[in-house]
Amino acid sequence: MLPLVLIAIPLAGAAAAYLVSSNRVRPALLPLVTFAHLAATLYALSLPNPAVAEGWLTLDPLGRVILLTVSLLFSGCSLYAFPYLILHVTRSNRILCACLLSMLAAMSAVAHAQHVGFLWVSMEATALAGAPLIYFRRTPQAIEAMWKYLLLSSIGIALGLLGSFFLAYAAMAGGQEASLFFPDLIANAPGFSQPWLRAAFVVLLIGYGTKMGLAPMHTWKPDAYGEAPGIVGAVLAGGLTSCAFLAIVRFTMIMNAADQGAIASRFLLILGLMSMAVAAAFLTRQQDIKRMLAYSSIEHMGLLVIGLAMGGAGIYGAMLHVLNNALTKGLLFLAAGNLHRSFGSKSINEVRGAFRRAPRSAVLFFVGFLAIVGSPPFGPFLSLFSILQGIFATHHFAIGACVVLLLWTIFISMGHTVLRVLQGGAASAPAVDERNALITPVALLAIVVLLLGVWLPEPLSRLIHEAAAFVEGRS
Repeated sequence: MLPLVLIAIPLAGAAAAYLVSSNRVRPALLPLVTFAHLAATLYALSLPNPAVAEGWLTLDPLGRVILLTVSLLFSGCSLYAFPYLILHVTRSNRILCACLLSMLAAMSAVAHAQHVGFLWVSMEATALAGAPLIYFRRTPQAIEAMWKYLLLSSIGIALGLLGSFFLAYAAMAGGQEASLFFPDLIANAPGFSQPWLRAAFVVLLIGYGTKMGLAPMHTWKPDAYGEAPGIVGAVLAGGLTSCAFLAIVRFTMIMNAADQGAIASRFLLILGLMSMAVAAAFLTRQQDIKRMLAYSSIEHMGLLVIGLAMGGAGIYGAMLHVLNNALTKGLLFLAAGNLHRSFGSKSINEVRGAFRRAPRSAVLFFVGFLAIVGSPPFGPFLSLFSILQGIFATHHFAIGACVVLLLWTIFISMGHTVLRVLQGGAASAPAVDERNALITPVALLAIVVLLLGVWLPEPLSRLIHEAAAFVEGRS
């Protein structure tokens, strides 16, 4: 029953947040619920998890990585959200608190989902819970971003449903049992109708790739991340995208089982390289620090699917990078939120001299930048190195050269923007009082990202290896 508990804890918290009337009391529920969820997650990871609900919910090795990633990210963000919402106590936070916890419940369901239909419903729940969060500031730009997010998410989820129908028909046309449970689909995949299976994979990749923010289906990201509060940007960039990646991994596993892995890898490589190229192009002379982070997210989604396509060390790197990317994006978005509040703007024309005006937030933002571009000794360096190792180990030298060139271009482009923000001209106002309550959670994320680069705990290393072996069909 533990999978049901992991979904029920944030659902109950969401209901309580909606019913509590005080804007001051309600934010306290966020750390309370998310740390209870983290404790239950760590307990679940220490146990073998049998299927429950007649096989609909199981925490397999892939789901374990995603669940841990989401739970850690939400716990860090909730520590920040509590003092942040107290600062904005005059603005109702009922919807934000309830929707954040509802998203955690939906993402927990995604991690456990063993049925194509239940996975689809859970992903749709994340979209519905995420939309009101983008509109928290109630600005015209925020409502435009929310509707763009809803529109493109609806298109993506509709394609996901169509692809699910195609997948079921591929089984029926091949004379197989029309079961939509993932273990059955993988076991029966060799007998599927190959044309219908290929069509299903392409449609599913586009549908869930829209949720993940792969180019060219990425256009909701810059607006949504740019207008949402830093907490929301963090959970979208590190949580929602990780869940969408899980869906793509599961469908790729079906293609591999049907001996169609080469075709799946080709499409994954195309979208991965396109995502990195789009990110590199739009990061050049980027004028908005949050939109910069949105394009960085597109880049890293591309790296994840490239690692998945490569197999071997590439898959291990992708599994590790899911965690590293999520926590680093949390660090960056929360630090960017502090800078936004200190300067009253997120444009680099106005956010200048951050080292002098908001020194602690500026240092943390710089640390996040170094981590996300793959600098040692931070966690993303190890996962990016593993993905590159997977590319070159499979003799894809041209692809490897393209990835390295794009990584270098993105490093230069982001570095140009970040240095203008941190150094730049003299700040137009004196240094601000940086509240310890808004600095400490960001610093904790920075410490975790650093530790993941210098020391990977044995249980976590085993978890990542088990997930990589599971995705490759070796477990």
